[in-house]
Amino acid sequence: MEWIQMPLGPIQTNCYVLMKEDSTCLIVDPGNEGEKLIGVLRERNLQPTAIVLTHAHYDHIGAVDSIRDEYNIPAYVHVNEKEWLSSPSLNLGQVIARDPDFTFSGEQELTLGSFTFQLFETPGHSPGSVSLYFKDAGLVLVGDALFNGSIGRTDLPGCNHQDLMNSLREKILTLPEDTTVLPGHGPITTIGKEIDSNPFLNGF
Repeated sequence: MEWIQMPLGPIQTNCYVLMKEDSTCLIVDPGNEGEKLIGVLRERNLQPTAIVLTHAHYDHIGAVDSIRDEYNIPAYVHVNEKEWLSSPSLNLGQVIARDPDFTFSGEQELTLGSFTFQLFETPGHSPGSVSLYFKDAGLVLVGDALFNGSIGRTDLPGCNHQDLMNSLREKILTLPEDTTVLPGHGPITTIGKEIDSNPFLNGF
């Protein structure tokens, strides 16, 4: 499986396009600039299967409707944030999108088209934050839970610092140290690098 990292929108939120050899793809966090994203998909002759949101803050959902409309595909979000797409007061921005097509809850293995991954509930940055672990590819998409050298904000409505630290300790940082971490902002990293050098993880 190959992947593309596309920083989109005014605060450069990372959208990820995960691709299989049959040209199908999974889109994670289409935050903004829908036409730019569509242009890349067309250029590579990719056919999206679904949209998965790691969480529903405004900077991760801005292009959800344009991608859904262009490709007639569903959008998935955790049940705790099912109302956030259509509510600027909840998504914390001036974004209004249609409600998600499907919600998920509980930790489980999900298969969307030809993509299978483990869904981890990793709340803290938001109550419905999730991480997507592709074991065979050695990848985990963590949204805004963990960054290269930092961790997610917990000073926003709906955040909880202790929940975030528990999510990191019990879920994300238990993965193999060579796992590639695809964060919601900034450069990629690995589990091992963050354990060794992230100043917010002292004592883990």
